[in-house]
Amino acid sequence: MHIIITGASRGIGYELAKFFAKQAENKILLLSRNVDRLQELSANSPHANIDWLAYDLTRAEEAKLLEKIKPWNHIDILVNNAGQLLSKPFTELTRHDWESIFTTNLFGVVDLVRLLLPKLEAANHGHVLNIGSMGGFQGSSKFPGLSAYSASKAALANLTECLAEEYKEKGPAFNCLSLGAVQTEMLAEAFPGYEAPVGSQDMGAFIAWFATNGHRFFNGKILPVSISTP
Repeated sequence: MHIIITGASRGIGYELAKFFAKQAENKILLLSRNVDRLQELSANSPHANIDWLAYDLTRAEEAKLLEKIKPWNHIDILVNNAGQLLSKPFTELTRHDWESIFTTNLFGVVDLVRLLLPKLEAANHGHVLNIGSMGGFQGSSKFPGLSAYSASKAALANLTECLAEEYKEKGPAFNCLSLGAVQTEMLAEAFPGYEAPVGSQDMGAFIAWFATNGHRFFNGKILPVSISTP
């Protein structure tokens, strides 16, 4: 399979890349602003099947991505994993904070999907998997300080449903996994001292399975992935 993963330099994206790389027939392209970690992943790939590109979702860098994937005639899986988490009281959030969060968590996904749609449509049953959050899942518990983050993830979930309907006849499939707390660097930075019940390695393995198989059973679905209730 031809696979693209955003936000692959750490946390879930990093573990997801390692999991996909175990299968020699896969070709994986990792996108992130952290070049050092991408190089490390590529160098340690057991089958030399990981490539990388320093890519900032908040900027117009489409030309260099198109050049990178020019040899690919299709894309089987796109995992929109990159995200920005900000914990700040609502009254302290600035317009810049809101725009920054939405640019990474929503607009970056919009731009990337639009750019890659021709190659996703060329795949036989392509799958776009958006990594959402329980914070953006309707009816779930909400937490103070996460209004901008949760709102952006709710928008991502709704976008998933809209795109699945728009492309249901010709593909690709679109799904969104709304994750509960996962022990990642991003979570530790936002909530120092908090220990999540699930590690990034286990979550990466689950997401890899779902990205590969989930579109056979789901399309346009927002699925909670959390061991807590509600």
